[in-house]
Amino acid sequence: MSFIGAIVLLGVLIFVHELGHFIFAKLSGVRVLKFSLGFGPKIIGKKVGDTEYLLSAVPLGGYVKMLGEEAGEELKEEDKKWAYNYQPVGKRLGIVFAGPAFNLIFAVVLFAFIFSVGMPVLVPHIGEVLKDSPAQKAGLLKGDEIIGINSADIKRWDELTDVIHNSPGKEVTLKIKRGENVFTLQIVPERKKSPNIFGEEKEVGLIGIAPSGKTFIKKEPAHNAIADAFKKTYEIIVLTILGIIKLIQRVIPAKTIGGPILILQMAGKQASAGFLDFFVFMALISINLGILNLLPIPILDGGHILFLSIEALRGKPLKEKTMMIAQRVGMALIILLMTFALYNDILRLITGEMP
Repeated sequence: MSFIGAIVLLGVLIFVHELGHFIFAKLSGVRVLKFSLGFGPKIIGKKVGDTEYLLSAVPLGGYVKMLGEEAGEELKEEDKKWAYNYQPVGKRLGIVFAGPAFNLIFAVVLFAFIFSVGMPVLVPHIGEVLKDSPAQKAGLLKGDEIIGINSADIKRWDELTDVIHNSPGKEVTLKIKRGENVFTLQIVPERKKSPNIFGEEKEVGLIGIAPSGKTFIKKEPAHNAIADAFKKTYEIIVLTILGIIKLIQRVIPAKTIGGPILILQMAGKQASAGFLDFFVFMALISINLGILNLLPIPILDGGHILFLSIEALRGKPLKEKTMMIAQRVGMALIILLMTFALYNDILRLITGEMP
């Protein structure tokens, strides 16, 4: 199941990415010679019009090969109007950017579907009250339902924790339902140091309660689901960029970087948990794929965007020799990163640790 889940996940995301390049190349009047899922030897293929559609042996990527894409490629005069390198910079930028953009758009589509189908959401019911905590001292009990905080009605556990975490040392008013009785309590969250998602210690407010684990299925109408999908995708884009910055700053340890084996494990785990969990994971990976491809590293889409931007500013492309050297450096960096990620994957398999 893990292997099948990973292949489905990678196959879909690679297809979406390359589809972006393919569609914008076609719209720009560029002749596409090959559209391949995977690298290496061809398994199956079929030519339709100018394009050969391929399924290749190594399922860790894909590519769209366009006419005139390679430096020094000899072309007939009548074919130059269909060639990638003879298109205006704006069109080439659009073709390159379309791949990562399609991954981000695909995440929006996935989240919109997930929100419209409905996800389980924790209700603000207390399942545990810690001894000597502010909650116990204020009189909260296991089984209490918190239906409001600071005059705002709430229905989800995260609505409660958002306010409490952001109110260390500040009094908050909780509206409690206990059996048939409804009343209010004042409570001051105590200041505590707690690690955020990047492992950094941050001061938050805590009152010492845990959820009961009860949930309800929250479904959104189409317009709300789409709006929430854009919001969620934006939030994850920001977190992904912050994560990359924290890696560079060494706030996040390099050992957390994962490769294909980790994706294999996680995809199988999420697929076993249900299709919604799998779709959420697919959306997360799609966003990561889109953002990582925009990094200004030669051979990645971001590197091509950087070169094209320089060409637009200079009014002419960089020298072919400069481009070739940059491409080799970029390839070396990617190989080094992939090797390190694979090393981390193998180390996790040996030690049994998960990031």
